[in-house]
Amino acid sequence: MVEFVFQKKYNTFALVFYTFTQMINYPIAKINLGLNVVRKREDGYHDLETVFYPVEIKDALEVYPMDSGFPSDVACDLKVTNATVDCDEQKNLVVKAYRQLAAHYELPRVHAHLYKAIPSQAGLGGGSSDCAYMIMSLAKMFNLPMTEEDMVYHASKLGADCAFFIKSSPCYAEGIGELLEPINLSLKGYHLVLVHPDIPVSTREAFSLVEPKPTVRKCRETVFQPIETWRDVLVNDFEKSVFALHPEIGEIKAELYRQGALYASMSGSGSSVFGIFREETDLRKVFLGMECMQVAL
Repeated sequence: MVEFVFQKKYNTFALVFYTFTQMINYPIAKINLGLNVVRKREDGYHDLETVFYPVEIKDALEVYPMDSGFPSDVACDLKVTNATVDCDEQKNLVVKAYRQLAAHYELPRVHAHLYKAIPSQAGLGGGSSDCAYMIMSLAKMFNLPMTEEDMVYHASKLGADCAFFIKSSPCYAEGIGELLEPINLSLKGYHLVLVHPDIPVSTREAFSLVEPKPTVRKCRETVFQPIETWRDVLVNDFEKSVFALHPEIGEIKAELYRQGALYASMSGSGSSVFGIFREETDLRKVFLGMECMQVAL
């Protein structure tokens, strides 16, 4: 958990008002347990088969109503801190989530503060998670008449894996990642080491180089086998092309196995690589110069 403090000044009336409407949520990350690209669709997207598994690495998202007199030209005023990627905040998925709901429901103007702790461009779904948690925050804050299915629908309009984070529980996914089937999978008791090198991987490029092919055995079945058996059968199809472009990422996976990982894989289209260990394992000295996190599953 990342500790941080939001500092604001309120007058007495605003303090009482925001006590009931301010909301802070903690968007989580995900890893992919197997990721198979099975076909290219006519719309240019690819059909996938994967298992999404939630991981307790968290951003923080605070949302609160904008004062009617606040001089802003935008309806969702977003501030992003601790971000490693510099981009136009009005193009952030948090703002896009606000606009998606505002097109269907009456929403007041809001301020949003996003504190980033999930590594960006890492295959961990941080932006998608921020998007989903913004939808959930707005729905709860303003009592929008939305079911979970409604929230999944709106999230799926904004990104392939956004819908997963509405559920934030293990799911088998097909389609472009939006067709979700909850599964009763628990890795409790195991430990995750996540390594994120400073190597940006373009998702568009990764998809352009991958070779779609039907799977012989779906990852949905494989993940219920002992973890020790996953190494040769639970495959991320992006690894072949990404490792060819960036051998350093492939070496991270090999090193995790040398350090005793029961299973190791790249998450999503990279560039992060994770290893699942039986015991808590600190490998920060092994992966110097890279983000290296240890998380209990």
